[in-house]
Amino acid sequence: MKLNIFDRLIGAVSPKAGAARAAWRIQYEAYRGNYDASDSGRLQSQWKSQNLSAEMTDRYERDVVRARARDLERNSDVMNSVLKSFKRNVIGSGLQVRVTTEDQEIDQVLEKAWEKWCKSINCDVTGTQSFNQIVRMCIQRKVADGGILVLKRYTSQGFLPFQLQVLEVDELDTAQIRPKNSENKVVGGIEYNSWNRPEGYWIRQYSIDGYTLSEPVYVRAKEVIFYYTKKRPFQVREISDLSPVLTRIKDMNEFITAVTLKEKIAACLAVFIKRILPSGVAGRGRNFSGETVSYEGKRVVPGMIMEMNAGDEAQMLNPAGQGSDATAFLKTQQRMISSGSGLSYEATSRDMSETNYASARQSMIEDDLAYEEEKELLVESFLNEVYETFVISCWLKGIISPADFWTEKDKYMKHEWVVKPKRWIDPYKEANANAVALKTGQKTFQQICAESGRDWKKVVDEMAEAREYAEEKGINLDTMLFGIATGGGKGDEEVNDKKQKGSHAEKSAG
Repeated sequence: MKLNIFDRLIGAVSPKAGAARAAWRIQYEAYRGNYDASDSGRLQSQWKSQNLSAEMTDRYERDVVRARARDLERNSDVMNSVLKSFKRNVIGSGLQVRVTTEDQEIDQVLEKAWEKWCKSINCDVTGTQSFNQIVRMCIQRKVADGGILVLKRYTSQGFLPFQLQVLEVDELDTAQIRPKNSENKVVGGIEYNSWNRPEGYWIRQYSIDGYTLSEPVYVRAKEVIFYYTKKRPFQVREISDLSPVLTRIKDMNEFITAVTLKEKIAACLAVFIKRILPSGVAGRGRNFSGETVSYEGKRVVPGMIMEMNAGDEAQMLNPAGQGSDATAFLKTQQRMISSGSGLSYEATSRDMSETNYASARQSMIEDDLAYEEEKELLVESFLNEVYETFVISCWLKGIISPADFWTEKDKYMKHEWVVKPKRWIDPYKEANANAVALKTGQKTFQQICAESGRDWKKVVDEMAEAREYAEEKGINLDTMLFGIATGGGKGDEEVNDKKQKGSHAEKSAG
């Protein structure tokens, strides 16, 4: 054990105390915890942490994290690459609902009514966004801010009384501490009962220019959809989904800015003139005979020919660049940002230069798992609630009028969400794989249609409609597409007649 200056001083004054100090130091340094992660030695001395409730952990940092996330959203291309990956993949190119009440007439009526309600003029209180656009905005705000509020409003502006009002989480009045019900408590602008179940939301009231108008308004919980990810049992408010990677995104942006500035400087050509006779006060060695050339204001231009003073020398300044060295660093940073967001490097960077079909397919599968998790939360927390309120509004408006609606409400609420299909990486391989899976029973026709974002019943109806129309025109689609003669069309009858005539001719000739 190496003695420090204090050990030597104590040992010089009191050898006994010095020996005791040395013995205690040996015991302390020999002690090692059961977990490296709990070590408080020199290497982990700066790792400060504490256990707090979810609300205490987030309360004083939630607004700062959200503000920084929004700043990066406004100014960072890397941040937007992550946000847009979620926005364009969670619901793809749009959502469709398939009503499954087992009453075909009601199914068709509700599907047509839903298509009409989804227009901006009917579903949005502001009349500016369609339902798909609202959903995409909610996804982006949920990833960046951590959550978003959607209020169910009842107006006379649209096709149905039911409309949506979207509010940011900033609208929650965190200064409100007095509950409407004395038995409840208000935390972060949300009023909870004794089971920590939301019973109401205190919403700040702003004018369109952003200034507070009046006291906050209390909105019942059943009229509010709070779309956010709950990560801890007693978490009551949101925190940005990208909080683990915000600092890395900021560092990457600053590095890119610094490298860009350095490359700009490196791209500039600077010329220095080294004079044989320096300018200054006249003295010994100064030659004033003849005319001298002045370099002041001179610039280097293409095709330039210039005579210099005798003995003067032109020297170039060409600083070394950093661009090639930055590539590996930026790729590593992008990969870490992507993985921290649950996505692949290719999904956020759009760089496919290092992928083949197999690796691209595997990355897409892993990304889809991340998108499916978000889609599940979106459907269960937001979309189902909106659709069920829509169906109730249709019944109240008289668009559908079954007498047993309230007693059999679950039956009339049945539906499925269908996402429009994604583009395939290799359509031929994907189609062959689906054909093999279908023949071997590994997948059903319904599964294959669902994976491609289509309603299998509509697919069957379209196939039957196409075959029926082709037969009316004398074309057999099975023969044309698969080389199979089924004998279902006029063209087949003509072929069969020709074959029979040919066989009769051969018999009579024989």
